[in-house]
Amino acid sequence: MDALKQQLEGFRRQIHESYTHEQSERSALKHQLDHLRELNLKMSQDAINLTKALKGDNKQQGNWGEVILERVLQESGLREGHEYHIQQDLKDDNGKRFKPDVIVHLPEQKDVVIDAKMSLVSYERYFNSEDKDIREQAIKEHALSIRQHIKGLSQKDYHKLHGLKSLDYVLMFIPIEPAFLLAIEYDPSLVNFALEHNIMLVSPTNLLVALRTINNIWRYEYQNQNAQNIAKQASRIYDKLCGYLEDMEKLGRALDSADKSYQNAMSKLSSGKGNLIRQAHVMQQLGVDTSKQLDKQLLNRALDESIDDDETDTQSVKN
Repeated sequence: MDALKQQLEGFRRQIHESYTHEQSERSALKHQLDHLRELNLKMSQDAINLTKALKGDNKQQGNWGEVILERVLQESGLREGHEYHIQQDLKDDNGKRFKPDVIVHLPEQKDVVIDAKMSLVSYERYFNSEDKDIREQAIKEHALSIRQHIKGLSQKDYHKLHGLKSLDYVLMFIPIEPAFLLAIEYDPSLVNFALEHNIMLVSPTNLLVALRTINNIWRYEYQNQNAQNIAKQASRIYDKLCGYLEDMEKLGRALDSADKSYQNAMSKLSSGKGNLIRQAHVMQQLGVDTSKQLDKQLLNRALDESIDDDETDTQSVKN
């Protein structure tokens, strides 16, 4: 019964922890979605205000599109110069130069190009006009402008540029959310038309979601790389430890051998019946003239007859 009680308690604890984790993840997701909505509203309002002021200036609208794109990139968590590059200078096989607005890098040698040069002149005219006929004509021209830009973008053949890797789609960025929605509502076939030309239409909202997804992919990739580096480092440490232990064993054997050699040398010098110190002392006693005296402790040790018995006993054991 105690074992069953413990299992039930463990199961209850796991359920509680899982529920708490799920609540935390749900709260974090809600916070991110709220943040995305606020960011999108701000960018859309800024873009609308600018569209009112530009009055059909294509160049200024293009620059504004790049500004909005830069904001989205900054909010994505990706890093310029690492996971993406802006206005990178590339060439095709004929030496013609191109400068894609943004190149986003993915793991496994893949890239995505983002183009932000979409014209919003027709949308500006639609937005600022009160005349029904003008607005209807402006919507038609706005959708046609997007279609023509898709055709022109597909002809740039970004996949042939040197320095781009495994390019599948080009993201065509429409910096004003209402302009994107208006075109898709008026002409739903634009989405499939773009895909047929290997182009995906994106607005600030869905581009940010896509870039956040790429950022998460990179985060998992970096974690995987770190895990691999840790494994390699651990392998090197283990190999070093094995080598160290082998060297220490060799050193131990060498020290044992050196100690035996030392003991043998000292035996010849100061122990046993025929040790050198005893023989030198005998020679001195016979009248050899010397200028120095042997160390008394070493001499007494060498002359100690008891060590002769020890040596005899040792020899007997060996025999």
